[in-house]
Amino acid sequence: MYAIFKHGGKQYKAEVGDILKLDKMNVEPKDSVELNEVLAINDKELRVGTPFIEGAKVVLNVINSGKDKKVIIFKTRRRKDSKLKKGFRRQFTRVRVAKIIG
Repeated sequence: MYAIFKHGGKQYKAEVGDILKLDKMNVEPKDSVELNEVLAINDKELRVGTPFIEGAKVVLNVINSGKDKKVIIFKTRRRKDSKLKKGFRRQFTRVRVAKIIG
């Protein structure tokens, strides 16, 4: 059984027991979070919502929060001394899928 849900403008496929990195949420470790924006559930047959399935939710347990590895953005142009180097570290919340209710 798996579910496809929406969080932070992105879609995630999750099964019970999976560990996911979601965009930063303001929650403490060991809290539980319920997400109601479930787009599809497959449990022997696929059910797709329009756009969401009513009454369906994904229950997540928060493990921790942190920052990802740095992504380097390096842009170089034709001319001499015309380059740009920037870095970016995405903040995330690591969660474990506890239940899929649908």
